[in-house]
Amino acid sequence: MQFTEELERVLPQNIPFRDRVIDKADQHLRLILSANEYMNLTRITDPREAVIKHVYDCVAPWQHFQHAKRILDAGSGAGFPGVPLALVFPGVRFSLAESIQKKARFLDSAVESLELPNVHVYAQRAEDVARIQQVDVITARAVAPVGRIFELFRKFLKNGTRVLLYKGPDVASELAEAHENRVHAEVVCRYELPGGLGVRTLVELRKEHANRT
Repeated sequence: MQFTEELERVLPQNIPFRDRVIDKADQHLRLILSANEYMNLTRITDPREAVIKHVYDCVAPWQHFQHAKRILDAGSGAGFPGVPLALVFPGVRFSLAESIQKKARFLDSAVESLELPNVHVYAQRAEDVARIQQVDVITARAVAPVGRIFELFRKFLKNGTRVLLYKGPDVASELAEAHENRVHAEVVCRYELPGGLGVRTLVELRKEHANRT
């Protein structure tokens, strides 16, 4: 199954290395569908929906990642958002943390097949990876609520690491709960998926408010 035409149609014109992103993202999606026959990587198999909900969703807010040097993808799963972002930023070092061993093995194989020298896969929890290497940005997509993510990465926020979370449109309750616990969380980007497939938000966590007790 080829995804190239859909990728060409929907990906933003202004993303860096667009032709390369289209070529490699097509390969990545085909690898996922092949592996999906024996493991649960995704429920989305329609080509158009897969391109939009996986690749487009990951790269749409690319400008918020452009000044990072090292990015950690927490709970990478099939490689989202880490692999599409790594295609956009070949000069940035990406660590994909996936604690489920069979998914980590798939990621290792996919990264090798895609020839991505700027990507390394860790079969570990993201917070453990963050302890052994310095990163500028920690990102995650559909992993856990804002409050849970904050608890996992609190000490890294204190050291100046940014946390950028891919979320759906209904984040108000999560943000309200975070603010009640003196967590600084805000929507830095809101964007619509093509074809009326939904609205997404990018939420940034920052250091705790100074008066937290």
